[in-house]
Parts: sequence; C-alpha cells; structure tokens
Amino acid sequence: MKINHLTSAEENLMKLFWKMESFYLKDVMEKHPDPKPHQNTVSTYLKILVEKGYLSTEKEGRIFKYNVLVPFEEYRKFLLKEFSLNFFNNSGKEILKFLINENLISQEDLTDFNIEISTTNTKEPQFEFANEILNPKKDKKKNKDKKKKKKKD
Repeated sequence: MKINHLTSAEENLMKLFWKMESFYLKDVMEKHPDPKPHQNTVSTYLKILVEKGYLSTEKEGRIFKYNVLVPFEEYRKFLLKEFSLNFFNNSGKEILKFLINENLISQEDLTDFNIEISTTNTKEPQFEFANEILNPKKDKKKNKDKKKKKKKD
C-alpha cells in the first residue's frame, strides 16, 4: 500500500477519523472539537483523503459512509521511516543517540527493553577538511618542500 504525505489539516482530521474508523459527514461535524470547521470544508477534505487513499466511501441512499483504509500504526510507521531517511541517514542508532542526547529517553526507559548504554564521553570529531581550508599555507609549504627534494635527487 502506497502511503502519501498529509498536510497538517488533513492529519488533524485523520486523527479524528482514526478514532471513529467508520463515519458519516454528520458524525465528523458532531465530534469535531470547537471551533468547528464549515461543513463544506470538511467535505472537501474528505474528498481529498479519499483521492489520497486514506478513506473509502460507501453510498447509502443519498449520503456517503466513510471508512478508514490506512491504519494509524501504518501512517506512524511511514512517518518514522521518512523521518529516519531524511534526518538520520536511515539509522535507528542515530535516532536513539539523538533521543538520549536530548534527554527524550532515559537509561531507565532503555532498561525496560533490556538495553544498556555506557555513559563514556565521545571523542571530539577531527576536522581535517576544515584545517586544510583554514591553514592552506602549511600544506602548500609541505608540498613545495617535497617537490624541491625530488628535483634535487
């Protein structure tokens, strides 16, 4: 199943739809928290979500019944994979490291899953490339000295 991205407005409506699973337009209007959007606005979003494959419709007389096609867990998995790919080089290890460094997950949380981490200090990264840019004269001098030695030999 191909899952498409949702806008924040679509996502907010889907949160309500995932709770209801199957519903009519009038159900959405009743259960939507205040301030309630206009019925035409909700109807437009329902049409968009059907086109994106998140909802299906069943015609019952003159009205439509909507059913959720993409479960919340599938959407959450899709978002996490996209997030991992775009921001953490598709590495769960990088995500976990970030969560720990930002104190969003604790050692206690990890022990609940039988995961232990050592709190050793990590080395500062070497910036060789930056040094080449910041100190180009040193490298040029070395190269010139090497070329002179080769010419003398």
